[in-house]
Amino acid sequence: MSVCEQTDKADLLQLFTAKFNSRLLVGTALYPSPAIMRASIKASGAQIITLSLRRQNPQQQQGKVLWDYIRQSGCQLLPNTAGCKTPKEAIALAEMSREIFATDWLKLEIIGDDYNLQPDPYGLVEAARELVQRGFKVLPYCTDDLVICRRLLDVGCEVLMPWGAPIGTGQGLLNKYNLQTLRERLPAKVPLIIDAGIGAPSQAMEAMEMGFDAILLNTAIAKAQNPVLMAQAFKQAVEAGRNARRAGLMVKRKNASPSTPTLDMPFWHQQSS
Repeated sequence: MSVCEQTDKADLLQLFTAKFNSRLLVGTALYPSPAIMRASIKASGAQIITLSLRRQNPQQQQGKVLWDYIRQSGCQLLPNTAGCKTPKEAIALAEMSREIFATDWLKLEIIGDDYNLQPDPYGLVEAARELVQRGFKVLPYCTDDLVICRRLLDVGCEVLMPWGAPIGTGQGLLNKYNLQTLRERLPAKVPLIIDAGIGAPSQAMEAMEMGFDAILLNTAIAKAQNPVLMAQAFKQAVEAGRNARRAGLMVKRKNASPSTPTLDMPFWHQQSS
């Protein structure tokens, strides 16, 4: 085995006690058809997929084709509490999701504003505390606020998912200073996943270059003219960004620096005899 192969094998994404080869998480909503969703997820290489009990309820046979694929995919399921506005509502939906989808993994969403779908920071911390105590592996969807992120860690969250921009906007990384601060000030062992707002592969790559551990997205793939091709593009971008971070990006300079040093004479110059 080569050194590169050994390094790649060691560079797995670890969330809780599970390890994954892919650092791209994708959603299952908004696709033109179940067949395109299935092909897109496969092209993305994702091993974790999000889904909502409000959209897919196998007990009621809603979206049966979709649910059959999700069940057979072999991916780690990440149910979410999309649409919830209070801790009580989110906790109730979480318990239903755990029973139906047979997983204690949970993407916790509590929306505080209907216009930009910004998470409610107070409700988020309250719900996260209760859900962690109930044995859930909570991945909270939060803003890029350092203090809120610390409070979520204090109540037992082991993974954080700050937004890059509001859900579905495709605006990318709106506040790079805040995001960089999160990566620099929070413990390195805490996985940080950019969730929401990513609209282009270049934006996902930039987040990975900044040191984020993974990207979660849905709309940018599902609403593309060619979702399958876009899923492949995001897969490559996330991998490229991660490799660039590991390789070590060059430091920006204000002054120019020649890429070909001029030491003494050119190598082709011949001394006269």
